Amino acid sequence: MKSKNIPFLTIDWANVPRTEHKGKTGIAYWQTIQFEGLRIRVVEYSKNYFADHWCQKGHILYVLEGEMVSELGNGENARLTKGMSYVVSDELSSHRSITEDGVKLLIVDGDFLKLEK
Repeated sequence: MKSKNIPFLTIDWANVPRTEHKGKTGIAYWQTIQFEGLRIRVVEYSKNYFADHWCQKGHILYVLEGEMVSELGNGENARLTKGMSYVVSDELSSHRSITEDGVKLLIVDGDFLKLEK
């Protein structure tokens, strides 16, 4: 779905197709709604998920269920549990996701998170 202007829209996530993305270990399942310059996803990481890449993109992330660690490129770790969030703009962090028991997330990203120079 692509549109610059977004009318009032309800999303029944049960009807949004899931795509599979393999990590170093485990699998990520994405359900994605795409607009021009805006992406909204429900993402589930399986047990023992370890991302296969460092991400530089900006995100608004909210933990719906479970817990995860966001490992940062500077060596820090941020543990997030149900009800917690993180926010970061593009290019301001190298980060990757890790979870032992699985996690379900709502992730919003897009042009509004581009780094202003």
